[in-house]
Amino acid sequence: MPRGRPRKIQLARSAILRFFEQQRQRVFSVSELTGLFRKHLQDWGLAVNMTAGEFVDFLLSESKLREISVKPKNHPDASSLTRYAWGEVSPMLVGASLWKGAYLSHGTAVFLHALTDQLPNLIYVNKEQSLKGAGSRTELQQANIDRAFGRKAQRLSRFEFAYDGGRFLRLNGKNTGRLEVGSATLEDGSAVPVTKLERTLIDIVVRPAYAGGIYMVLEAYRRARPNVSIATLLATLKKLDYAYPFHQAIGFYMQRAGYEPQQYERLRSLGLNHDFYLDYDLREREIDPVWRLYFPKGF
Repeated sequence: MPRGRPRKIQLARSAILRFFEQQRQRVFSVSELTGLFRKHLQDWGLAVNMTAGEFVDFLLSESKLREISVKPKNHPDASSLTRYAWGEVSPMLVGASLWKGAYLSHGTAVFLHALTDQLPNLIYVNKEQSLKGAGSRTELQQANIDRAFGRKAQRLSRFEFAYDGGRFLRLNGKNTGRLEVGSATLEDGSAVPVTKLERTLIDIVVRPAYAGGIYMVLEAYRRARPNVSIATLLATLKKLDYAYPFHQAIGFYMQRAGYEPQQYERLRSLGLNHDFYLDYDLREREIDPVWRLYFPKGF
């Protein structure tokens, strides 16, 4: 390495460290660090022939920056991912940084909205699929509902990743344009993208296994009761445009969780045209005749 190079980077060390300390972002990809290096190369007075790799190596040896290797656990086609964290950061921040446009959802969102006291040991990261052309939708038939829910378990993602500080499950969610995605503030003051309350309540009804099961979903509905906006929930559900009548399950949960009749009656007004299911693979079940909804015996 030419003599001038370490002298210049050492002279700029205080300014560089101050810059990173002032950033709200605490987890970076190599391309993001490269972009910052190129943008501020002249501001920091760095040697023009210095490379981004040398810059990252300098930060790793002279600052709080540390490398995180996130590895796939059980998917043969998935590749390891490298991220760089400025000091100690929440695994939730790492998870949200793994894929562009990703956000936290389902059971992780339940925790961030204080709808459970259980700290999640698996962080759910939703990376939406690419937008597909609108296909024609056939009329919903009872036989199709029974086939999809009555005897089949919920299909689960196999895209699990881990590093020494956390475990992540990548969910390839439907394309919604990040509908009703906001942010939550973590204990260290950093912000993380997450589904808003009403979107979360819908998501965990659609995929209850990603929230710890139907008992955890019911508890989430109980805790959300003082803060949920039924108007926002209904508008979000309409935009999500599911083929199946999940509104029947949502209304059922609301009634069980002690919501006011005028709240859950708005779900009933959407129609009760089919028998539906609270969960997948319900072999021993009862039916709520009001909601036309199958649920496990004893629930």
